[in-house]
Amino acid sequence: MELNKKEIEPGIQLFELAGSIHTGVECKRLDQAVDEQMQNNQTRIIFDFTRVTHIDSSVIGLIVKSHSRLKKSGGELRLVVAGGMVEKVLKLTQINRVITLYPTTKDAVTNFPPQKAAS
Repeated sequence: MELNKKEIEPGIQLFELAGSIHTGVECKRLDQAVDEQMQNNQTRIIFDFTRVTHIDSSVIGLIVKSHSRLKKSGGELRLVVAGGMVEKVLKLTQINRVITLYPTTKDAVTNFPPQKAAS
């Protein structure tokens, strides 16, 4: 798995992912990256799955966990998918009923709610 993190707008973090993501090191690495952002009060995160070739059930669990934690912190998780296996799995598991899927990063950034101030 490749993971590139960058701030694409003030307070909006983009995680560009590529390759196969599955149980173990890759999933733990992504979870730690979300933890790191939350510790820095960065609670608006986009996972870009457009270059991901495979995900397993542990990634689905991580998406749900990240979404829940970010939401409780006043933030939001958005997912960018462009067809393929990842979109099929996200729709099959009905993640799209809880988290909106976006076709592009530009679409995902649009109308992000403002970042809440740190307490």
